Amino acid sequence: VQLQASGGGLVQAGGSLRLSCAASGRTFSSYDMAWFRQATGKEREFVAGIGWSSGMTNYRESVKARFTISRDNAKNTIYLQMNSLESEDTAVYYCAAGGTYYLRRPNDYGYWGRGTQVTVSS
Repeated sequence: VQLQASGGGLVQAGGSLRLSCAASGRTFSSYDMAWFRQATGKEREFVAGIGWSSGMTNYRESVKARFTISRDNAKNTIYLQMNSLESEDTAVYYCAAGGTYYLRRPNDYGYWGRGTQVTVSS
């Protein structure tokens, strides 16, 4: 069971990035997936979740109008399109699986990938 996140980088405020998370080693058709982030010195927080079969989504309020989570079941991959990035979005972003898309605690998810760093310069 492996999750591989990619797509992070350095971007100016107002810019965009798209993160990807590829799942391998197991069929994830029964698992919802989510993105979390963790800024330096802060707790890991929920960003967005998506139902794997339903496609239903859930977002934290601060990103709802700017971020879009999506999935490609054929590729076992989820994405996070991030627009209008702000300095407060700077964090390591993690993808997770094994929970339910509307659950927001890290402990609700059993599988985690290595994070990808997103840095937004102001």
